[in-house]
Amino acid sequence: MAHRLGEDKVFRGIDEVDWASLRHAYGSAEDVPGLLRGLASADRAERQTALDGMYGAVHHRGEVYDSTLACVPILLALAVREEVRDRAGVVELLISIGDEDAARGDLAARARTMLRERADVFVRLAGDGDAGVRGAVPGALMRFLDPPARALALVRERITVERDDRVLLALTESLGLFARRYRLSGDAHAAEAVRLLTGLSRPPHGPALRLAALGQLAGCAPELLPADLVPAVVRLLRDRSGQRTSGAPAEDGPGPDTLAGRLLRLRPSDEEGSRLLRTLHSALGSRVADRIALLCGQLTSPDPLDRCNGVWMSAGLFREWREGHAEPVTLIGGQLGAEEDRLHDAAVAVLVELGELAAPAADHLHALVTYRPGLRIRHRERSAPALGGPLKALAGTGDARAAPVLAEVLAGPVVPDDLGLVIPPLGRAALPLAPALRRRLSRVPLDAPDLHRRAVPLLSALAALGDAESLPAVLRLLRGLPDDLRRRDAVTEAAVRALGVFGGGAREAIPDLRGLLETDCAVAAADALWSVTGEADAVLPVLLRELTGPASDRRRRAAAVLGRLGPAARP
Repeated sequence: MAHRLGEDKVFRGIDEVDWASLRHAYGSAEDVPGLLRGLASADRAERQTALDGMYGAVHHRGEVYDSTLACVPILLALAVREEVRDRAGVVELLISIGDEDAARGDLAARARTMLRERADVFVRLAGDGDAGVRGAVPGALMRFLDPPARALALVRERITVERDDRVLLALTESLGLFARRYRLSGDAHAAEAVRLLTGLSRPPHGPALRLAALGQLAGCAPELLPADLVPAVVRLLRDRSGQRTSGAPAEDGPGPDTLAGRLLRLRPSDEEGSRLLRTLHSALGSRVADRIALLCGQLTSPDPLDRCNGVWMSAGLFREWREGHAEPVTLIGGQLGAEEDRLHDAAVAVLVELGELAAPAADHLHALVTYRPGLRIRHRERSAPALGGPLKALAGTGDARAAPVLAEVLAGPVVPDDLGLVIPPLGRAALPLAPALRRRLSRVPLDAPDLHRRAVPLLSALAALGDAESLPAVLRLLRGLPDDLRRRDAVTEAAVRALGVFGGGAREAIPDLRGLLETDCAVAAADALWSVTGEADAVLPVLLRELTGPASDRRRRAAAVLGRLGPAARP
């Protein structure tokens, strides 16, 4: 175990706490002293593992336990020890523990009170020699330091003396937090925070700081934003990109394989730019036209990092607002040919997620899967091959050009098991694929351990195509499923749904469907039996039974089936 500095002072009294009587998310907190000592380790991997443990157990999903409360004094002591590395992470953990928008209840309130009573610790850290600590502290000052005027005065002072750009951005964010907290109450100090933000949004300040200030103004005083907001932001974004250097020195190696380490590696390569623009997008909210224009500005930037950020932000916008997407989606399609893997992969991922909304990018997607056939299938090191993202996205748009490409994949030596999942959006354009899909289903070994993964997509595809000729293959599967099959019910329900789609053409399956009316698949079987026979008397008792049963999902599905029966469902 790595040597820990200053342990005798920082952890004085730690063993006097009855940790075994305290609790965290996974039971007894007797392991917490080890986590706290790990935060002070000289070994990077041990520190990150300890931080994982704090977030994963002691502050699990933002909760505050009695053990969390007992940790606060020790975390504060760690934060002020200069020899302790990663103190910024400790400060961020304390802010999260005291966040008013997170945990509720008496313990959370006591944690906030404790942090307010000891907020002078954060005052000391405001001028710390570690820029990372200085960047984390403003959020704590605005949350815990009383009176508010003192916190504002300290942040204003720090803005005048701070020289680190990232810390200045954090100070600017804290002004926005202050203004949002106190402006509605008419606090005069909130007006001062807004005034400071307005000043920071103008020359001679640099583009990153001005972008940060505009993002905060959009959230607390949108009436003060410039009339030409979007062009101004796009210009500042271009200026910032032009000034950006190659970035901070890389860490030593890839870092430990811990949750904290993995999260760090998943961050955007331009995390600062992503945060600046995401803040502005979020604050603009329902101003969709402005957000679309801003996205288009990002997606046409000469800088691939700006374009990559724009790609990811478009996904968030179109999840919320399904309008005005044609131009930005076309621009996202234009990123598919990018030399930068990160940008290409981001564009593919977002277009897959957009589904039919990705239609404006269909030409780009079709060109990609036509001229780069290697992208049709994604080969994975530790799992089975999957359909490539570009082909999946093209099919998801419903573009008929995907069908011939899928036919080539079906005829090839490697056919991904998930191919069937992209058939439904293609509708009738995928009908020529039915024979090949039917053959694959008939060849799935009934004792295969991965039967669910192989059969369900095929059943879904054949159901979407209404391929009644696949009835023998579906019945073979339904009748031959081993009793101990993993996820047997899911396979059964997929087969039953297909039989229901076949309707009167599946009369051979009537005895099989009747045999399922007393199983966990009763609702799906009743639905299919109604579709095949049209006899309400056979299914009504089953649906009414399920409607009053203990399982909420089955009650919900039974109600939906009764709705489809219409007048036939009348007693």
